[in-house]
Amino acid sequence: MTAPFGVYLHIPFCSRRCDYCAFATWSDRHHLQDAYLDALSAEIAREVECAMPAATSVFVGGGTPSLVDPVRLARIVSSIPIATGAEITIECNPESVTDAHIASYVSAGVDRLSFGVQSLSAEVLVALGRDHNPDTVIRAVALARAGGIQRLNLDLIYGGAGETISDWQHTIEQVIALEPDHVSAYALTVEAGTPLAEDPSRHPEDDDQADKYLLADALLTAAGFVNYEISNWSKPGQECLHNLLYWRQGNYRGFGCAAHSHQNGRRWWNVRTPDRYIELLAAGDSVEASAEELDAPRQRIEGLQLSLRTREGVPRSSLSEADINLLDPLIVVSEDTITLTTEGRLLANEVAVRLR
Repeated sequence: MTAPFGVYLHIPFCSRRCDYCAFATWSDRHHLQDAYLDALSAEIAREVECAMPAATSVFVGGGTPSLVDPVRLARIVSSIPIATGAEITIECNPESVTDAHIASYVSAGVDRLSFGVQSLSAEVLVALGRDHNPDTVIRAVALARAGGIQRLNLDLIYGGAGETISDWQHTIEQVIALEPDHVSAYALTVEAGTPLAEDPSRHPEDDDQADKYLLADALLTAAGFVNYEISNWSKPGQECLHNLLYWRQGNYRGFGCAAHSHQNGRRWWNVRTPDRYIELLAAGDSVEASAEELDAPRQRIEGLQLSLRTREGVPRSSLSEADINLLDPLIVVSEDTITLTTEGRLLANEVAVRLR
């Protein structure tokens, strides 16, 4: 059996930067796209020459991968050694997907798309600074299916300014009606240095977000989805293999500016800006910005913290009996394992800090 190994490709271009976004993305450097894709190809070729393992999962994220030439992106994906049965995912914004994108992606073996939907309320999308509308999402899902891609994730964000519980319920119900096999729902977070951070009147409220999380979980569960990680639900057997690799501390290689990699306890990451990344690759130099080595105790505790977030949970010995009693409403305890209750998912950090 092939050992799990992931590959991540970072595409840093966006048509606009959302007010809440702190990712390594740029809306003013589209003139660099061709040079960036050249550099990305060069970095991958360098690693392939060093006998990089065949990938069991590939994830192309950003940024907005669907903004770059789909033919060139498909060619880059095809240059990666792929294991039999590998999962290959590309993130897309609904408004930038065309038939040509889907055809190119399918030609490269892409079998899964992740759409940045965020909401299916037009007013909430405007408040979040998104460029699409609900009809655009419906069109994009139809295009993907007509083009031969059946595995779909819809990414959602809850807690935006002005979003009512009715807005959120409408979004979840409409998402279920689109029949994806995977849904990710993330609480809006305030990241330092973003326009959202500078406007306290738009900051989300904890109680409101908790109510919306519980509503999403109830509606998705009733529709046959299973919560397999705090923010992720899937139909049985349709979990994202690439995400599972991260949560299980697997090895993966990241390509592109700001991309992170992990190999047996060593983590490293590339230079942050596309300009510098292109310059270094053109000169034949390393694009690694920094790295860290995780000792065994740190690897162990991080592994427990990640596993706690999943339905697999952690060994019972990970918590003292005193903490098990203290945390009773937040955890389900069996003979061998501890998992989070629905309430516990909302307060996972309260449990995580007590892991031993």
